[in-house]
Amino acid sequence: MNPSTSLSGTVAFLFTDIEGSTRRWQTHRDEMGETVACHDALLRREIEVRQGYVFKTVGDAFCATFATAPLALAAAIAIQHGLASTDWDDTGLIRVRMAIHVGAAEEREGDYFGPAVNRVARLLSAGYGGQLLLSLPAAELVRDSLPDEVGLRDMGEHRLKDLARPERIFQIVSPDLPADFPPLKTVNNRPNNLPQQLTPFVGRAGDVAEVVTRLGDQHVRLLTLTGPDGTGKTRLSLQVTLASVGTITCGRSGAEANIAPAPATLMQRSTCRG
Repeated sequence: MNPSTSLSGTVAFLFTDIEGSTRRWQTHRDEMGETVACHDALLRREIEVRQGYVFKTVGDAFCATFATAPLALAAAIAIQHGLASTDWDDTGLIRVRMAIHVGAAEEREGDYFGPAVNRVARLLSAGYGGQLLLSLPAAELVRDSLPDEVGLRDMGEHRLKDLARPERIFQIVSPDLPADFPPLKTVNNRPNNLPQQLTPFVGRAGDVAEVVTRLGDQHVRLLTLTGPDGTGKTRLSLQVTLASVGTITCGRSGAEANIAPAPATLMQRSTCRG
């Protein structure tokens, strides 16, 4: 396969970006141009030698596709090794966070669109420089072909910003790469007073998406969910609140609203003012 050729259908996505690059540009303006050029060359080489396709770069962020998840993982591990062994001079060690996910996406004019792209982007934002995260679909596809001494650390199920369905996240652990990081930057780890849900929320992704969209409208200050007893109004409101934790800097909280003569759930869109 020509590495410059885009893939279609179900593909493995590898997203990366440099942690703290904005700060480095401010403190090492003269050196960062050469550093990023070296970083870019390393990533392209390791991606393309494994038949990967770089379909987008945004600043120092790379977005690539592979025919299989093991190829994406092999490229990611090789990149981390290459970064760790490079002498970065005055800029210091470059730490790159990475995420791999497998899913179907729409390819159009060399770019990719769809839920799988959104999911890998949110997965990437949950990690830290030097950390390599995999979604559950990606982990299952690489589990039986991991290199020697490389393992999968189960990080548990997490809610990702703006995504209704949670994701079980795994971290690659290798003896010659960093393994210990702060808690993942996911909805689960953001302070809130919402009760833990003991069962999965299935079959109402469309309802969640619609309510989240309505609450995102700056003109909507209060949204009321009404209906007969037992139709899941409270559970839907909790799921929407979980999905939107982090979109408002003050956070989200839940409170009982027993002011209506008939059962109803009230949801208020909070704002923060300086």
